[in-house]
Amino acid sequence: MSVLISPSLLAADFSRMGEEAARMEQCGADWLHIDVMDGHFVPNITLGAPVVKCLRERTGLFFDVHLMISHPLQYAGDFVKAGAQMITFHVECEDDTAETIRAIKALGCRVGLSIKPNTPVEAILPFLPQLDMVLVMTVEPGFGGQSFMPETMPKVKALREAAPGLLIQVDGGVSAKTIAMAAENGANVFVAGSAVFGAEDPQAAIRQLRSIAEPFAG
Repeated sequence: MSVLISPSLLAADFSRMGEEAARMEQCGADWLHIDVMDGHFVPNITLGAPVVKCLRERTGLFFDVHLMISHPLQYAGDFVKAGAQMITFHVECEDDTAETIRAIKALGCRVGLSIKPNTPVEAILPFLPQLDMVLVMTVEPGFGGQSFMPETMPKVKALREAAPGLLIQVDGGVSAKTIAMAAENGANVFVAGSAVFGAEDPQAAIRQLRSIAEPFAG
């Protein structure tokens, strides 16, 4: 299974988001990770569907949209219309998980389900057959630049054992120092913010991350 690198727009220069998105495509990214926060589910506010629509006009990258919001069922359609190709929402949100999965799939969009560091993996296991991806948060969601939490790795390993062909994404503190641990436990989609956008040579950073993770991909 191939390794996918999804730079996190949260670490970009927000005054130049269109250029930053296009730059990631030129640098060899596979996806673009777009964090949507509502100030309620997490204590931060980022961007909405109109911004995603504008970004869609600037790059052909696969849009990996992470809804860190209380009511994804209400807003998923707006993001799909704006150009999202994967919608990931949280099992801890206030909407019914199964209903939200069905609604996103009905929109013709891939669907992922995310889990916070302190939520047991059992919360997500019943939904695996309906999912295209699971996102294991390796930091507390809400702000970029946090340190990778190794204690989340047993969840990644359990998910890989339960679903050998599933896309398993990790997000938070992913860098050249931490990506091997995540890949070894079964992750194959890697969200990297500061490690890519903050690098002097983002293309080289993406290439390095990929080269470290690929030997573990099976």
